[in-house]
Amino acid sequence: MSEASSVRRPLILPPIPAVLLAVVSVQGGAAFAKELFPVLGSAGTAGLRIGLSALMLLAVFRPPFARLTRAQWVAVIPYGVVLGTMNLSFYKALERIPLGLAVTLEFVGPLALAVFGSRRASDFLWVVLAAVGIALIAPWRGGVGSLDLLGVLLALFAGACWAAYIVLGGRVSRVFPGGQSVATGMLFGALTVLPFSFAEGLVVRLTPALFAAGLAVALLSSAVPYTLEMMALRVLPSRTFSILMSLEPAVAALAGLVFLREQLTVTQWLALVFVSAASAGAAFTARRVPPPVET
Repeated sequence: MSEASSVRRPLILPPIPAVLLAVVSVQGGAAFAKELFPVLGSAGTAGLRIGLSALMLLAVFRPPFARLTRAQWVAVIPYGVVLGTMNLSFYKALERIPLGLAVTLEFVGPLALAVFGSRRASDFLWVVLAAVGIALIAPWRGGVGSLDLLGVLLALFAGACWAAYIVLGGRVSRVFPGGQSVATGMLFGALTVLPFSFAEGLVVRLTPALFAAGLAVALLSSAVPYTLEMMALRVLPSRTFSILMSLEPAVAALAGLVFLREQLTVTQWLALVFVSAASAGAAFTARRVPPPVET
């Protein structure tokens, strides 16, 4: 055996399995996070997750804070604030409605961004599909089995933050190296969320076991999927990436069913299918759409 062949090559996951594994990791992390809500609260769990994620990314990428330009600060601070607000509002929504439906409603933000300003008939179809999906989920009459209205609004707000995060992320990428920008943005995201976490009693409630659980959530929801997504995006077209990401609502619903025992109605599953199909269709027909990477 030659010396060259005896050297082990690093294991590189193919791009499509990498994206699918990232989706499973994110939604599994969200399900695990929801199980911490009774003891840490939704804001406490969000603060622990994003704070630990920030520490991990800062340790890996080590942004040169002293050498950042004014343009970089101006770009990265709102990016981080929106990132933190997105995570906090999503966890607050998750406290009130099932995981699969929270993710479905959140996807409306990137979908709206993808078709905004377009005048093509196919994009109008995706808007109609998504609108039907939202209409099926909306708590029109209230009563037993109806979704919590505030939870629905919080999930839609998280989706709007996601759309803003994509736009701001594009601006940051033009003035800041990738890993360092995400690490710095995550720091400001943590600074945005942690006051709410402290107000909810995070410091008093936190134990070593809960800290370890929060670390697992941070790994599953941020570190692992971010690494897998960056690996996939090196070789995978953004359109294919976006279509694969459209599976997130279905994976979230399955994670909610398996780990949280959240049963969806037939109408709610149908709404999920409509929104996912609209997201995939918009990605497929788009000329150039930023991939909706969620951190």
